[in-house]
Amino acid sequence: MASSSARQLILLRHAKSSWPDVPDHERPLAGRGRRDAPAAGRWLRESGHVPDRVACSTAKRARETWNLAEEALDAHPRTTFEERVYGATPAELLELARETPSTVRTLMIVGHEPAMRNLTLELAGAPSANGANHAFERVTAKFPTAAIAVLAFDGDWPELAPGQAHLADFAVPSDFRSHTHGQG
Repeated sequence: MASSSARQLILLRHAKSSWPDVPDHERPLAGRGRRDAPAAGRWLRESGHVPDRVACSTAKRARETWNLAEEALDAHPRTTFEERVYGATPAELLELARETPSTVRTLMIVGHEPAMRNLTLELAGAPSANGANHAFERVTAKFPTAAIAVLAFDGDWPELAPGQAHLADFAVPSDFRSHTHGQG
């Protein structure tokens, strides 16, 4: 990868939730979400995108997503459950990322739409001609449940700003299935 100051911000949208008659914050994962969340964790592990630290929304569907993904990740990064991730704007998530200690190389935020997609597009800016176009187009089209965006940048966390990152990877649940069946 790049220099020793290379960092990664991983944005994981919570997996598919169900819609029981409960407050939005308390909505649990649906069956598909309970299958996709561990697959996301395996994809992260197999792709070498293992976070040092995780900031997870306090919403039940996000907590369940992270708990299942973490089991499959086979790593246990320091995790905080952040009330401010639930309902956050892209600017609020960016501020949270900028507060990350310099010892952390890879931060993952487990959150919600539309902030995941909008922050990805904002940080990545215009796609370059080096193959990131396809990933950028996919994010532009849709950031589905359990999708993962991996943004790489050089510098320290307080320096992270719009247009300063590179969209290194973007995966959705169908990618996890093909990845675990021999697709690299």
